[in-house]
Amino acid sequence: MTKKRKPFPIHIFVFLAPAFLVYTVFMIYPLIDSLRLSLFSTGTAGSELFVGLANYKTLLTSNNWAPRLWNAIKNNFIFFAVHMLVQNPIGLLLAALLSSKIVRGSSVYRTLIFTPTVLSIVLIGFIWRLILSPIWGISEDFLSFLGLGVLNQPWLGLESTALFTLSLVSVWQYVGIPMLLFSAALIGLPDELIEAAQVDGATAWSVFWRIKFPLILPTVGIVAVLTFVGNFNAFDLIYTTQGALAGPNFATDILGTFFFRTFFGFQLQAGNPTMGATIAGVMFVIILSGVLLYFFGWQRRLQRIEL
Repeated sequence: MTKKRKPFPIHIFVFLAPAFLVYTVFMIYPLIDSLRLSLFSTGTAGSELFVGLANYKTLLTSNNWAPRLWNAIKNNFIFFAVHMLVQNPIGLLLAALLSSKIVRGSSVYRTLIFTPTVLSIVLIGFIWRLILSPIWGISEDFLSFLGLGVLNQPWLGLESTALFTLSLVSVWQYVGIPMLLFSAALIGLPDELIEAAQVDGATAWSVFWRIKFPLILPTVGIVAVLTFVGNFNAFDLIYTTQGALAGPNFATDILGTFFFRTFFGFQLQAGNPTMGATIAGVMFVIILSGVLLYFFGWQRRLQRIEL
């Protein structure tokens, strides 16, 4: 006898349809239309002329566009590297400490650490501009209290320090996200493995690096790819603190601010939607490459480790 096929669960489709519709209208359609727009150029009377990949060639090779593009890409990678090397290890350390049974009131600490994540980025930028201001900020007094007054300088006003300073401000705001993801992974580990290792005389350090950390490697990969996507979509903190010109002298310019100035225009610079869409296309290719690298590189490595 042939088995009867189960009917399609139409209720699941009905339940997901509104969310899928909203996501399509506000995410998928703008993305596709932006990629389409990057293949056109604005002609006379505002008409669109199909130029293929000519805009991308201009962006990558023209003396008017290429230096700004490569500067923004370089700054974006620096911004991402600081988050990977500072934010995620700190988040992992906090998660390891707060998931242990030794620390009491861990839920309170998690809430306090996660709180900056939900604050308005405008408020965050304004507060840190006040703190780091060389005129009325408290950074000079704080460093003097620590005996490090000679290190005080206009952190946001120097080309050599502005980008790194804003990266650390972003780390301070968003460190709660990797902390929560790592905490969830660590709390979900089976207690039997940890207790067996402790019975065998393993130290807390050995238990973490030899047992816990290998088991949460999938979460480490997820946090890494989320950090990559988030940082290459960054815009608001740079714009709030340094403006659309991402000063000083474009030292903090990233792809998000470069796209904003190009697409919408700024001051005496007129907006160029087609070149702005081309920059958005470059951002899309970079982000997609990072995500594919995760799925076809990191995921396969984890599968080999499991085997």
